[in-house]
Amino acid sequence: MKIGNIDLGNRPVMLAPMEDVTDLSFRRICREQGADMVYTEFVSADAVIRNIDSTLRKMIINPGERPAAIQIYGREVEPMVEAARIAQEAKPDVIDLNFGCPVKKVARKGAGAGLLRNVPLMLEITREVVKAVDVPVTAKTRLGWDCNSKIIVDLAEQLQDCGIKALTIHGRTRSQMYNGEADWTLIGEVKNNPRMAIPIIGNGDITSAEKLALYYDRYGVDGIMVGRASIGCPWVFREMKHYLLHGTLPTITRHEKMELIRRQINESIDRIDEYRGILHIRRHLAATPLFKGIKNFRDTRIAMLRANTQAELNDILNHIENDILPALDREQ
Repeated sequence: MKIGNIDLGNRPVMLAPMEDVTDLSFRRICREQGADMVYTEFVSADAVIRNIDSTLRKMIINPGERPAAIQIYGREVEPMVEAARIAQEAKPDVIDLNFGCPVKKVARKGAGAGLLRNVPLMLEITREVVKAVDVPVTAKTRLGWDCNSKIIVDLAEQLQDCGIKALTIHGRTRSQMYNGEADWTLIGEVKNNPRMAIPIIGNGDITSAEKLALYYDRYGVDGIMVGRASIGCPWVFREMKHYLLHGTLPTITRHEKMELIRRQINESIDRIDEYRGILHIRRHLAATPLFKGIKNFRDTRIAMLRANTQAELNDILNHIENDILPALDREQ
């Protein structure tokens, strides 16, 4: 699969853009674990133009994470064009347009998935951004605003005609948010549309290597993007790539997984500061499957998620790794 001149190989697995999740450290770790391409957290066009430091930092790309895309969102043509030009200065491999974020503070203001209710504006933004930058432009969107307006088949053709080089489709409407099961049938319909020449990337509910391979076979998409299944679990990309190649899951020890979690913690603290770095990483600690299924783990879990210092958190992780996990392995 190619996005412009960027060759991602056959059946690539990509890290989805996620707010407060896909920071520089996590992107780099996911690339090392097998993700073929990574995306930044989405950045506000208005904030980029206003030179908000926290937003500009989201666009920093490390050589070790390439190929990498910067994703921008907004609701007006000129700010999106200007933000795209500024984003291009960070030298991303791709600029991605967010037409799919469903959260109220974005969509209700007419940005993200809100543009599914104003397709002419979405298309104008796309055309003008494509003309304004030299890097490939892609888009990510949903099936439609709600169950009565699943417009993605026609919309995909229109976005392609605007000049995008690939399209990612999340298999839910905006109204569904992240509830219910993602519907991939319309994603498959877009892919099988003879008018479509650009790569179609599917997204939604890819929770395991086995499901990833099944959906590649069933829907024939060019690429698959993985989001929530990677939170606290960057090794999922190693599992998925190995399964696609060999039909089996690789052996990844609990110690290896714990080391990746520790690395995320340390790099989060180094990047921000101790207090905010720990707050940032709690989402990964809460979601990681590494600790699921452990009996009588509730008190330890609460302590882990309440830890306020690096030393306190390290002590808890040492206890888990040296006492709890070996006992669990012996039981199994």
